[in-house]
Amino acid sequence: MPLLYIFLALILIAVIVAIANIRIVPQAYVFVVERMGVYSTTWGAGFHFKVPFIDRIAKKVSLKEQVVDFKPQPVITRDNVTMQIDTVVFFQITDAKLFTYGVERPMTAIENLTATTLRNIIGEMELDHTLTSRDIINSKITSILDEATDKWGIKVNRVEVKNIIPPAEIQDAMEKQMKAERQRRESILRAEGEKRSAILVAEGEKESAILRADAVREQRIREAQGEAQAILEVQKALADSIRLLNEADPSQKVLTLKSFEALQKVADGKATKLIIPSEIQNLAGVLASAKEIVSSDTAK
Repeated sequence: MPLLYIFLALILIAVIVAIANIRIVPQAYVFVVERMGVYSTTWGAGFHFKVPFIDRIAKKVSLKEQVVDFKPQPVITRDNVTMQIDTVVFFQITDAKLFTYGVERPMTAIENLTATTLRNIIGEMELDHTLTSRDIINSKITSILDEATDKWGIKVNRVEVKNIIPPAEIQDAMEKQMKAERQRRESILRAEGEKRSAILVAEGEKESAILRADAVREQRIREAQGEAQAILEVQKALADSIRLLNEADPSQKVLTLKSFEALQKVADGKATKLIIPSEIQNLAGVLASAKEIVSSDTAK
């Protein structure tokens, strides 16, 4: 019986040890395994069993893209201006073995390499060029870091210059320059607005003058058309009266009477001289003689 208990205890201990040495590697991770202190293998995602007391998981490595934000680094431009620049590095581990054994404290190594590379690049540029060439700086740092970290099992995808902080006096000068530029732009916009307003007012006055001229011209045209129509009506009426008179075939007496009526209308005017046709003058003499005869007869 004691041997049975010992045997069962040994089996239980073996099961516990086996269960304790089961490892499950999650997705996007790898485990670097050492056997007797020497690199043995790299476990990928899935189920694995570690040999008790012999194998050791040296490092758990994430294969995801990682981001590290480094604190600002002092750099000096070619024109001897000291500024602070902080960077953000996006990297990914491609070889877990090299990452584990290639360099001590990889993040510190990447930070120091980034600072050194940044100083070398900025040292060849002047201040104005530095402030306007972030893309060039990013591209150069990325290329240099990617090549340098390749032997560490690290791939640098990109490096971004986050902030470029010039000295306080340069910041003040830049702020004043920006303020002056804003004021200049505001003045230009104000002048353009006033110019546009003046143009609109002038165009409005021009259109108003054109409309007034069109209205006067239209009024005069209508008045002229009215006068012409009135003259046409008068002439038409006169023509109609002559036509009717001709159709009636008037006698000499009627014509004479009409002549007197016309003479009466002329005499009622303000003219100082009258030209009387000879026919009417003769007729007037006859009438005067007839009037004298009639008067003499009456006196007798």
